[in-house]
Amino acid sequence: MLFQSELASHFRLTISRENHIFRRSGSSRSLRNSKMAPPILSLVLPSETGRVLSIQSHTVQGYVGNKSAVFPLQLLGYDVDPINSVQFSNHTGYPTFKGQVLNGQQLWELIEGLEENDLLYYTHLLTGYIGSVSFLSTILEVVNKLRSVNPKLKYVCDPVMGDEGKLYVPPELVSVYREKVVPVASMLTPNQFEAELLTNLRIESEKDGREACNILHAAGPPMGLSPEQFKIVIPKIPAYFTGTGDLTTALLLGWSNKYPDNLDKAAELAVSSLQALLQRTINDYKSAGHDPKSSSLEIRLIQSQNDIRNPEIKFRAERYT
Repeated sequence: MLFQSELASHFRLTISRENHIFRRSGSSRSLRNSKMAPPILSLVLPSETGRVLSIQSHTVQGYVGNKSAVFPLQLLGYDVDPINSVQFSNHTGYPTFKGQVLNGQQLWELIEGLEENDLLYYTHLLTGYIGSVSFLSTILEVVNKLRSVNPKLKYVCDPVMGDEGKLYVPPELVSVYREKVVPVASMLTPNQFEAELLTNLRIESEKDGREACNILHAAGPPMGLSPEQFKIVIPKIPAYFTGTGDLTTALLLGWSNKYPDNLDKAAELAVSSLQALLQRTINDYKSAGHDPKSSSLEIRLIQSQNDIRNPEIKFRAERYT
C-alpha cells in the first residue's frame, strides 16, 4: 500500500505490510516480586488499542521526536512508554543546544531493566531519529527481543536520514537501514529523499514513487495481501515546521491500528489532523505578529488535541487502478 502527499516541498511515503492487529487478552502476566508491587495495569488490563515503546529524541522545549509523538498516541488511547535517544534543551535548528545522547549500551540497559521485571510486552515499537550505527544496531536487537515476547509486534520505523537531497546522519546508516531495518519493519514512513536512498531510485514523478514503494515492499517481510497504492493531494503550505514527520508517523501508527484493513482511511484521518494543526500553528504565529515564512515554526500540539482525537476528514485518498 502507498500513501503519498506533498508537504512543504516534499512528499512522504508510507509502506505498511500487515493488515491485521494483534490484541492481547486480559489475562495477567506473572510479575517478579509480585508481593512487593501492585500489578502493572497496562499489562493486566491492556488498552483496546495497544502498548507502544517509542524510542526517539526528546527536547525540553518544543515538539519534536517523542514530544511530538507520545501525546497524540495517548490521545488516541495508547499506553506509550518513551525512551529518549537524546535529551536536548531544544531542537538543533536553534542557534545553540545543550544536552545528552544515549548510546547503545545505555539503551540496552533500559531494555534489560524492563525485561527483569516482566515489562517487555508491547504491541508496537516506534522509532524515529537515530544518530549512529551502534544505536541503530541496538534497535535491531530490541526488535528481536520484543518479538521474542510478542511475535506479532508491529515495528513502525521512520527512517530519518535527511531531506531535500541532504543527509543529516552518518552515511553508513543508509546501508544499515536498507539491508537490515527494511526487512524487519512492519511500516516505513520515509520522505522522498529517504525513499530514494533506500531504493537507489531517483523519484521524479508519481510513477517513480509507486515503483519505490514496490521495491520497499519486495525487500520487506512477507505480505498477507497484494499491495495497494493511493495518494492524498494536499495544499503546499509556505512555511517550515519542526516535528511534523514525527507527528505524522505517530498518527499513522495510531489510526492504522484502529483501521487495520483500511489504510487509506487511516491516512485520511492522519493527514486531516496534521493539516488542521498546521493551519492553527500558522494562524497563531500570525496573531502573535510573527511572519510564518521567516523561520521554522514550533507546532501547536496541545492546542490541537481535538483535531488529533476527532479529526474532520477534509482530505481524501485516491486509489490507483
